[in-house]
Amino acid sequence: MRVLVVEDTPALGEQLVMRLTTESYAVDLARDGEEGRFLGETEPYDAVVLDLGLPRIDGLSVLRHWRAKGLNMPVLILTARDAWHEKVQGIDAGADDYLAKPFNMEELLARLRALIRRAKGHASAALTCGPVTLDTRSGRVSLDGQPVELTAYEYKVLDYLMHRQGQVISRAELTEHVYAQDFDRDSNTIEVFVGRLRRKLGNGLIATVRGLGYRLEAP
Repeated sequence: MRVLVVEDTPALGEQLVMRLTTESYAVDLARDGEEGRFLGETEPYDAVVLDLGLPRIDGLSVLRHWRAKGLNMPVLILTARDAWHEKVQGIDAGADDYLAKPFNMEELLARLRALIRRAKGHASAALTCGPVTLDTRSGRVSLDGQPVELTAYEYKVLDYLMHRQGQVISRAELTEHVYAQDFDRDSNTIEVFVGRLRRKLGNGLIATVRGLGYRLEAP
């Protein structure tokens, strides 16, 4: 899953990027509202963490711009603890959730997971497809109840496919959602990761739709 963090405080921005990356997200960081607005409307994100107190363009204006453009990615806004009016304005402008500063990182991660799940149509933190279960809270994958060891990028590919079960996903889309903006992307590596997942999880789980991409479905 690919996440955009729009935060102008250097220490907090880097902390968010490091922790989200550790949690297997592909993360882009924007340090002001103008850059955040541009990235949000030109890159495909599964979720956004958006600070409201940004230089150049404030976060509320960025959010309103995205929604006016028809962009519907889930947005978690960060506000000052006592700024209740900012929370109300943010929700009215199209935010999906908010978190007051200072916040606990575990709470932010839990809220982000929930936003992504709901956006993809899932209610549970544990995603299941046939004999395979992926727990988004722990990052663990099991096959018929037995743990399966995956590399970071194998997990990212499976995570995206699990969230989009039954849908045909192109290699280009997978590439855009498992790599951050500044990564040297190569869509050919997606084939390698899919091949490894098939060996570890069974050939019947990930189907190749000729000329279109891949579809995850229960055997």
